[in-house]
Amino acid sequence: MSALAKQSARASLWRSWRDPATWSTTSDVFAILVAASLPWSTTLVAIFASAFLVSLAPFLDFKAFLQSLKRPMCSLPIALFTLALAGTLWSDASWNERLYAVGPTAKLLMLPVLLYHFERSARGMYVLIGFLVSCVVLMLMSWIVAFDPRLALKPGAAFGVPVKNYIDQSQEFALCAVVLAYPVVTLWRAHQKKLAALLLALSLSFVINMLFVNVSRTALVTMPVMLAVFAILHLKLRSIVLIACAAAVLGGLAWMTSPKLRATAQKFSGDYEFFGEQNGSASVGLRLVFWQKSLRFIPQAPVFGHGTGSIRGLFEEAAVGKVGPAAEVIANPHNQTLNVAIQWGAIGVVVLYAMWVIHLLVFRGDDLASWIGLMVVLQNIFTSLFNSHIFDFNEGWMYVLGVGIAAGMVLANSSRKAEIGIRNSVTA
Repeated sequence: MSALAKQSARASLWRSWRDPATWSTTSDVFAILVAASLPWSTTLVAIFASAFLVSLAPFLDFKAFLQSLKRPMCSLPIALFTLALAGTLWSDASWNERLYAVGPTAKLLMLPVLLYHFERSARGMYVLIGFLVSCVVLMLMSWIVAFDPRLALKPGAAFGVPVKNYIDQSQEFALCAVVLAYPVVTLWRAHQKKLAALLLALSLSFVINMLFVNVSRTALVTMPVMLAVFAILHLKLRSIVLIACAAAVLGGLAWMTSPKLRATAQKFSGDYEFFGEQNGSASVGLRLVFWQKSLRFIPQAPVFGHGTGSIRGLFEEAAVGKVGPAAEVIANPHNQTLNVAIQWGAIGVVVLYAMWVIHLLVFRGDDLASWIGLMVVLQNIFTSLFNSHIFDFNEGWMYVLGVGIAAGMVLANSSRKAEIGIRNSVTA
């Protein structure tokens, strides 16, 4: 290469290095990689999320960013993290336990950053599509592993679960299946029936996998609620009745043909009866014990809670002299509200519910981004009745990515509509 060509290449590289658009594109790529790696790996999510933050730094408008943090949709996630950090000061747990308990709330700090970036970037939908494509690949891998468990990437994994666990996999598949309902209806009404049929087949493939391979009971409970919300918002009464009838028929067929579905559903009552009759450690019965104990802990520190990381210590004290389920010691009561209330009292619960409500209100629009954000929030609210899904890694990141990116897209659309309105009023 000639000296002139080398000099030109260096100059081009330097211009790219100093170009904000290049850094913005790089940030978009890392965000896509975060979403695509979420169904597969925790380590990759941490690496790509860190790279995303680093790529934003060189040309971040700190004044505009700090201004955006004043909005409740951004300040409330930060407030929950701040409360967890402050809660270490009045906790009786060891400092290792206190700091460890702060960790699950740290991911909430990414939500305002994602919202800020994707309010300015036009590639938010690419990130969400990256998550969908990754889930499609995971679903295909799930079928393969169901036929040959030796191909699972995680030793000793549950049936049809190539990585992580069946709860995370079910939440991902359920979200994808329900979210796809919106573009299916929209494309069908726009007479793009081939593409609508393709997306419908993709949505049903997620459902079929859950029915015949592996599904969590939480997904079985929450998915019908999400579908009901979709029907109320986007379908006419006649369509709702027809789809309900078709769903009942298909559900009956699935019940008769899927041993996995019957076993999962019957485990609800079986676990409860086993717990009640034999004092056994069935999961449903254990949850009841955890919740009963948690409700006794909360009145002891109703306003500020027992402090960050205090849950395990409280359960250890309550287990002294007990046997069976009453002797179980945990650091997670398997309910998001109770988890927050024990550690940070009524203040924490108010912040948590305010965050959920504010995020729901952001997604009142009638576009795809609003629909995605609405389903992400609703899924998190309902699954958090049975788990602490804001603090769990997989589901927590689904919330952060889904809400942060979708809210940024919604705000960007609103800004564009406002600008068009101003131009029209000026030219009129």
